[in-house]
Amino acid sequence: MYDYLALWDWLAFAVRWLHVVTAMAWIGASFYFIALDLMLKPADDMPEGAFGEEWEVHGGGFYHTTKYLVAPTRLPEHLTWHKWQSYTTWLSGAALLMIIYWVGGEIYLLDPNKADLALWQGIVISGGSLTIGWLAYDQMCKSKLSENPTLLMLLLFAILVAMSWGYNQIFTGRAALLHLGAFTATIMTANVFFQIMPNQRIVVADLKAGRTPDAKYGKIAKVRSTHNNYLTLPVVFLMLSNHYPLAFGSQNAWIIASLIFLTGVTIRHYFNTMHKTGKGPMWTWLVTAQLMILIAWLSVSPMLDKIEDAEARVLTPTEQTLVDSPKFEQAFEVVLGNCSMCHAREPVFSDRMLWPPKGVVLETEADVARHAQAIYLQAGLTHAMPPPNAISTMSEENRLAIVGWYRDAMRHN
Repeated sequence: MYDYLALWDWLAFAVRWLHVVTAMAWIGASFYFIALDLMLKPADDMPEGAFGEEWEVHGGGFYHTTKYLVAPTRLPEHLTWHKWQSYTTWLSGAALLMIIYWVGGEIYLLDPNKADLALWQGIVISGGSLTIGWLAYDQMCKSKLSENPTLLMLLLFAILVAMSWGYNQIFTGRAALLHLGAFTATIMTANVFFQIMPNQRIVVADLKAGRTPDAKYGKIAKVRSTHNNYLTLPVVFLMLSNHYPLAFGSQNAWIIASLIFLTGVTIRHYFNTMHKTGKGPMWTWLVTAQLMILIAWLSVSPMLDKIEDAEARVLTPTEQTLVDSPKFEQAFEVVLGNCSMCHAREPVFSDRMLWPPKGVVLETEADVARHAQAIYLQAGLTHAMPPPNAISTMSEENRLAIVGWYRDAMRHN
């Protein structure tokens, strides 16, 4: 009857798979074209209007690429557009956000210790906030600030820091960092959809009509593409952060996320410079290493101070139903005997772990009720937890106790 949870989990897995694959395609194309653009060299025999060329070898053959700064004198019969990678990445990411953080909002999105919000309010903030960054950034790019690229990037960084702090005042740690990544990714995809592609279409339309395209459209697209290039690595970090409590489980998580954007700049600056000149500035790696050391210190000073005192937290109606189930006591004993040695505020295996995996604590009735669905899926329906080498293997009888408890409680919910 409750196997729909397994189907729902597989749906989330499938969407995540799509998101990861399309993100790799988008990031790969973005990095390649930025590198190609920086490696272009002038040549004596280039056609009229050409800006530079590059010879490459790959897959047993040679590639000769020529770039026109504005456009060629005639439109080629075959023209490849690079856009669907970006669109599909954002759409699949938005769907994944809805599946995990909207449908599962009471568990994964809202932190009642930070803000007393109804789920629908959290969802409105979640969805509505993603557009704020794009609107502000787009207006800045269209203003006179565009004449000062450094100042423009500093203002964008200030917006990202403000959003990082704001998200952490409302959402759970993992949701806050994930939303900051989605916030940034929305800016990147909107750059493609609202600026890069429309400007390229104008150039193509001019060529078809026999007009000479205006060079400003290519320049605008190039600026937005460069911004995307520097934002890519921080977004990847933020998307992975929900697997690591060291990133999201500290009160300093918003500062950690902000500093990650600086590491993205230093790393990309090294590779962009290397592609352009053949040699990257080594100081960027020193700065990156120092930033990561600072981030590591911030993550444990103090670590996971936001792991709440679950006994003092008010249970939601669903959680109360789970605790009131006549089968809860048996399931609770199973969890305490098989899970809490790792998922404790101070894990038993202190020589192997300093913090509970993924910041999940399973010591009290409130803890277990809060994470009931994950327990049901990972220790009831499947053998994902506990790890077989951590303790003696959990018996099938114990797993059935968890399944029976969860299904009984949900039947009366």
